[in-house]
Amino acid sequence: MKTHYIKPLAMALSLVFAMPVQAASERQELETLRATTLALVDALVKQGVLSAEVAQELIKQAEKKGQEQADVSAKSEAASGVVRVPYIPEVVKREISEQIRQEVVAQAKTEHWGDVNAVPEWVERLKWEGDIRLRFQDDLYAKSNDIPNSFAGYGINLNNTSETRERLRLRARLGLLAKITDNVSAGFRITTGDTSDPVSTNQTMGTTFNKYSLVLDRAYAKVAPWEWLSVSGGRIPNPFFSTDLVWDDDVNFEGAAASFTPWSRENWDWKPFATIGAFPLQSVETSPANLAKNKWLYAAQLGVNWRAGPDTRWRFGLAYYDYRNIKGIPNTDPFRPHLYDATTPGYRQKGNSLFDISLGGTGTWALAADYQLANLTAMVDLAQFEPVHVILTGDVVKNIGYDNAEVQQRMGVGYQARTLGWHTKLTVGMPKVDKEGDWQAFLGYRNLQRDATLDAFTDSDFNLGGTNSKGFYLGGLYGIDRNSWLGVKWLSADSIDGPLSFGVDVLQVDFNAKF
Repeated sequence: MKTHYIKPLAMALSLVFAMPVQAASERQELETLRATTLALVDALVKQGVLSAEVAQELIKQAEKKGQEQADVSAKSEAASGVVRVPYIPEVVKREISEQIRQEVVAQAKTEHWGDVNAVPEWVERLKWEGDIRLRFQDDLYAKSNDIPNSFAGYGINLNNTSETRERLRLRARLGLLAKITDNVSAGFRITTGDTSDPVSTNQTMGTTFNKYSLVLDRAYAKVAPWEWLSVSGGRIPNPFFSTDLVWDDDVNFEGAAASFTPWSRENWDWKPFATIGAFPLQSVETSPANLAKNKWLYAAQLGVNWRAGPDTRWRFGLAYYDYRNIKGIPNTDPFRPHLYDATTPGYRQKGNSLFDISLGGTGTWALAADYQLANLTAMVDLAQFEPVHVILTGDVVKNIGYDNAEVQQRMGVGYQARTLGWHTKLTVGMPKVDKEGDWQAFLGYRNLQRDATLDAFTDSDFNLGGTNSKGFYLGGLYGIDRNSWLGVKWLSADSIDGPLSFGVDVLQVDFNAKF
């Protein structure tokens, strides 16, 4: 109930019930005002602004007060012998009428009174978004590749390294963003894919017309109590400024992250930002039969957005990613031969240094090194040729937690440290392809050594995923309609080091549509 209506209504009711009338014209005017006021009260009751009980009580009190005022006035006039004709000044009438009218009209607009096409207010706080991608992919393997069986002894599981593979693939995503209050929101997204692959939402066609799986890709709450702080928890989008050198575009994080934008002002050329987060990677139930521990990622990033001129934007980010308890521990107790089996990675692609932690050499492969990553990412956007932009991106990652002596003890004397990765990309065209005729072309090169980052989360397309690869890629996008575009991409990758040779060229032709 809107209590702020009661005061002006009570005033109006008291006046119309208190007024004595002498002439017929005055009586008609009073009856009109009284009927209008009572009709307004009735309308407010029907709209739920006032309850019927409150309205009746309001009228009853107004009648009583009006009668009391009339009695007092009559007695006073009788005693003095003076006859007075009370009236409501026009300015007072207009003020009361305008105040009530404005408040009722404002509520009517907010609640869409009488609008047959109106939707409930809560629906307007929901925002839907989604996209679909159809892809043809052709995997062309190098003739110099080693045979698949030779990879198994190094924990690398590949079924095919020589025969060309053609695939039709589908990706569909549907997301919902709910604005709960001005400071609280929630997000959900479902996608194609499965629960065993964190770096891909593709569904390969050719399942004998069987149905596809849908998975919950995002589910999180976000609180932003101040303009300079936001905190997210659940399964959240990647909160860090990064490229696919370290994080595949389809990776979402589980845990909590906080983002800060201190000292930022609209008219400032320098806008710093900071992000911190804690993310559980693998939940392990430690017991006397299982001495492995929970695996975590702790991360922090400092950065700045810099407006170097009216047409030039820079962005820098320096991140530190600290993985805990992910290194393998050998089983050495013959009476309890599986104490540390859970130190094996829950998911991996290929490239990282692995060693066998089993007692009998049965092939229980785990990571041979620790991973604490220092990651510097930079981007410059040149808009001097608007609407065409020239965007240059660079990314460097170094595994500063790598212990060479410890890894050699596990992998063998002379095993070389390979802990550096870098990536550069040049993009020319529209920053986003949103309408017919928009276009974008790009060219990139990357060199990612085997232990520069975790192979589990890097780009799943280049070299068909993982680390220990180098090469280039190029492609382009072209808008064929509003929110619809075609894309072509060619990726050519080769392994950097042994123990085995592997190379693959990948062609991707996409049709994309979003809503």
